[in-house]
Amino acid sequence: MELSTYEILLRNKLIFFATGNIHKFNEARRILAEYNIATAMIKVKTLELQDDNIENIARLSAIDAASKINLPVIVEDAGLFIDALNGFPGPYSSYVYRTIGKEGIIKLLEGVSSRKAYFKSVVAFCSPDGNVICFEGIIEGKIAMEPRGSSGFGFDPIFEPAEQPGETFGEMSIENKNRFSHRAKAVRKFAEWYRTQAPSTFIGVPN
Repeated sequence: MELSTYEILLRNKLIFFATGNIHKFNEARRILAEYNIATAMIKVKTLELQDDNIENIARLSAIDAASKINLPVIVEDAGLFIDALNGFPGPYSSYVYRTIGKEGIIKLLEGVSSRKAYFKSVVAFCSPDGNVICFEGIIEGKIAMEPRGSSGFGFDPIFEPAEQPGETFGEMSIENKNRFSHRAKAVRKFAEWYRTQAPSTFIGVPN
């Protein structure tokens, strides 16, 4: 039986990443390539859920994106959680970065001895029929005393991962960051699952 174009794409392991953030896409693309999974970036406006749970945000965004493009899609959402600030900014990290930036976070921690923090990422996969599965990645670390480095994006220059102390994500190459970052962990969990799936798994993909 002749395979449809969609079946061929799925059998060859192609995934569509719904995001407007080229930095996120490039990090994910490099990791997925390790698993022989090709990645296509799709810019699609999705619902922006206000929720205290990152998984809920990623899940709804993935469902919305899949319904609009009718393709298997992943969405990634992440947040920086700072112990001394009761987990702030957490799910609101993008908004906080746009409003007060990394310098604002440094200012909020003036005089604070404990600078423990962690990054959390959730990758949500959704098939065209609305089935969703989520993959989580967490990296512990601390907030630096001042921004360092120009690599990465967002709060990368102020976060020192515990797995490589003394160096912020902003001072690392993408390759080095991808060894253990929160996003890398979540994307790898997805990749390990996705490459085992048969095209028939994705109900609702048209012929």
